[in-house]
Amino acid sequence: FVLIVQLITSYQVGILGNAADFNEADTVDGTSYDNMDRRRMMIAFDMRCVGFIMAKMVLRELMDPTTFAKFKAFLTKGNDSSCLREFLLHDVKRNSSAGNFGIQILDRNWGAGWHLLSLLLAPKPLDRISCLNALRHPFLCGPKWRVNPSIEVIRWSLGSTTVRIAEEYIYGQQQRSRLAHFIELMEMLNPYPKPKHWLGSFPGKWRLLYCTGRHIGLTLRQPSVRVLIGEVYLTISKASTPKTTFSAASHISFTVMAGGDWPHDKSGVGGKLQVNTYFRLRAGRRLYLKEETDTSKFPSATPDAQASAVKRLSSKKWRKAIPVNEFPSSLSVAKLVSTETEVTMSLDKPLSGNIEVAQKALQEVRTQIPPEMFDLSKIVCGTYLDSRLLVLRSVNGSALVLTRCTNDS
Repeated sequence: FVLIVQLITSYQVGILGNAADFNEADTVDGTSYDNMDRRRMMIAFDMRCVGFIMAKMVLRELMDPTTFAKFKAFLTKGNDSSCLREFLLHDVKRNSSAGNFGIQILDRNWGAGWHLLSLLLAPKPLDRISCLNALRHPFLCGPKWRVNPSIEVIRWSLGSTTVRIAEEYIYGQQQRSRLAHFIELMEMLNPYPKPKHWLGSFPGKWRLLYCTGRHIGLTLRQPSVRVLIGEVYLTISKASTPKTTFSAASHISFTVMAGGDWPHDKSGVGGKLQVNTYFRLRAGRRLYLKEETDTSKFPSATPDAQASAVKRLSSKKWRKAIPVNEFPSSLSVAKLVSTETEVTMSLDKPLSGNIEVAQKALQEVRTQIPPEMFDLSKIVCGTYLDSRLLVLRSVNGSALVLTRCTNDS
């Protein structure tokens, strides 16, 4: 940390400033920056260099030339730097034997390290953090200096905490309550409440991270067919016309294993389930009915989660950034109107037995995944969207939390 601070300070006073190649390296989307202030361009280029140095210092796996080449290629392909964790978690962590200490360091303090790294390595020079703001960043200052967080840092912290809790995959009642609490906070701080703001950020490949509704998974049940669920993705693409129409495809990979018991070897017959539909974006509002006494229909919008969210936002730490005194009666959302749904399933090879085995395998897949991913028409609105996270609400009030995948996923 001390070395990173010294580097940023040196760049700030102009000791190590070197922008010999900044015109070539920092041109994005064919835009010319000839009229931009030269000093700002030099600082932006130097901040990018600090980002690469910081990444190599924290993540020892990047010292390998091949891995570092993949890391740079990730940024040059147009991927958002806020998705660095998703990329490194599937690439560096999978091939690492060092215990992934670097990822743990960046995860500390509510993911502040990833936030600073994403700002240092932002594709566009104007989006990169300045020297002064970098020195004031919570990752370098730590909790002792008590830096007042900005609204952007608060959103990032909430999202990072939600991701970390969901990755533990131990969904007790306490964890589920905390996740519902953080999701409510994220929805109140949604940076893009209007549908027009979703047109550019909504398309992409999203990986299902958590659902506040039904949770089955690999429990002590004894199903007739053993099915192991892989990754679950939701791919959003722009339709030709009109511009507010998007095609949505849910991709579910699974493996059907033979035998009555769970084998040590999890290999089997691979399969894919795909659900296709179209969404139309409309402006809408999500209402909170205070007179509702039966909260079983709204498992993720409980009064306890709402009261906890208001208490957190009205605390001394966040009061300056977010002046919230009470939970709002409604929130602006992007309403999603779906059309007909098409479901297809394919297997790598035929299953042994008759067609009943395939039917039971399909039923087991539907049991383990959230029903909204099998029937996309149950998704009615989007309540949160940023560069890396997406929250969708279903007709029964449950929330789907998805994280953006990179082009290499």
